[in-house]
Amino acid sequence: MMEQTERIRKMERCLDRASQAVMQLSAALEQYAEAQESMRELNSYYGSEEWKQDLAADEAGLLPQDLRRGVLSEDGIWNVLADSRELKERMVMIGTGTEDED
Repeated sequence: MMEQTERIRKMERCLDRASQAVMQLSAALEQYAEAQESMRELNSYYGSEEWKQDLAADEAGLLPQDLRRGVLSEDGIWNVLADSRELKERMVMIGTGTEDED
């Protein structure tokens, strides 16, 4: 009887953990899906003529000092796009059960 009770308690903890993880991932995936248009826009902007002109204007001191300019850094957009690609690959690996085969 004690073994059965402990097994049920353990499985309840597993259910709670899994349920919480599924809800959190679902919310994060929804947010990620909503950001895909922004990702496409950033991908098009990075390295474009407009980006080069904006970078040149920044380097020439023509932009307001209080303007946020993370998109003009060499790594800002690149890093978020690379991280996004890695996440997509990881989601595929998790979905196919191959995540631990690195």
